[in-house]
Amino acid sequence: MEETIINSSTKKLVPEVVLNSGHKMPVLGLGTGKVPPTPTDELVPILVDAIEAGYRHIDTAAFYQTEEAVGLAVVRAKERGLIKNRDDMFITSKLWCTDAYPDGVLPALKTSLQRLGLEYVDLYLIHWPLRLKHGVPGFELTKEDMIPFDITGTWAAMEEISRLGLAKSIGVSNFGTLKLSQILHNATIPPAVNQVEMNPSWQQGKLRDFCKEKGIHVTAWSPLGVYGTPQLNNAGIDYSVLEDLAAAKGRTVPQKLGQINLVVFMQIILRSIVQQGASAVPRTFNKERMKPNLDIFDWELNEDEMNKIKQIPQRRLCSAEFFVSETGPCKSLDQLWDNDP
Repeated sequence: MEETIINSSTKKLVPEVVLNSGHKMPVLGLGTGKVPPTPTDELVPILVDAIEAGYRHIDTAAFYQTEEAVGLAVVRAKERGLIKNRDDMFITSKLWCTDAYPDGVLPALKTSLQRLGLEYVDLYLIHWPLRLKHGVPGFELTKEDMIPFDITGTWAAMEEISRLGLAKSIGVSNFGTLKLSQILHNATIPPAVNQVEMNPSWQQGKLRDFCKEKGIHVTAWSPLGVYGTPQLNNAGIDYSVLEDLAAAKGRTVPQKLGQINLVVFMQIILRSIVQQGASAVPRTFNKERMKPNLDIFDWELNEDEMNKIKQIPQRRLCSAEFFVSETGPCKSLDQLWDNDP
């Protein structure tokens, strides 16, 4: 099913995309992943602020340790009258690598639902295309921690949670074209979403074209992560392109970081991602930046402006080298990322 962007209602600030599952998803959400994790009691009021600002999509994951806070924020938002009921929210969560095997999917989702205090999630994703041994903490991995990943069997278990109604839509995260092809070859329910790193310095052209052809919607994680990265500065990326675009749009606010107006910089990036047919889940816990990030739907970048952004040198920010081992399932970065440029 080809994805379709629909206009937002008068009560919603953010337009929605119709996924191949038939369900609608806001094209802009709030990410919650942070290292170290924000304590639950601190995060709940932040998320309530986001809901008050207009966010209706919150992205969480078992690995983020934010599911409890997300669930409590939904309850508090309902109590305050910010939303009518749980159905007003779109909640995404993810299956962590230690549970990425056929018999691990259902128990892992039930645990996530218990932490969330919800009967279902709107979207459930396989977080990474690999499996780790139980009890492995974080990303400080040894070669023994990485074990073979049954991609076909794990996806079949994802389809089962969809049939049970525990996840309205199912998908993947950080999957390349070859691994997506492997799923599609055996799937009875195709992935609705592939959530991947996407920003001006890693625009995912090949992967986005593949997903569009297959009816899989692309969501950008770390859409704003390009800014202030020393490695990219050393690679010669000219951020003045984005600054010039921001100035041309006349979108000014007083706060600046270096020579670039940070809020405007973020707006330009998010707008460019949406115009490329993707959605985004930027993380900001700053109340003053939440609303400006939503203020991208009443203006556009023209073709020339989009082409300027496309000329920015490309470099992946998250190489995920910690998942590569000469003796493990992924023996090289090319194998992990399916050689996708």
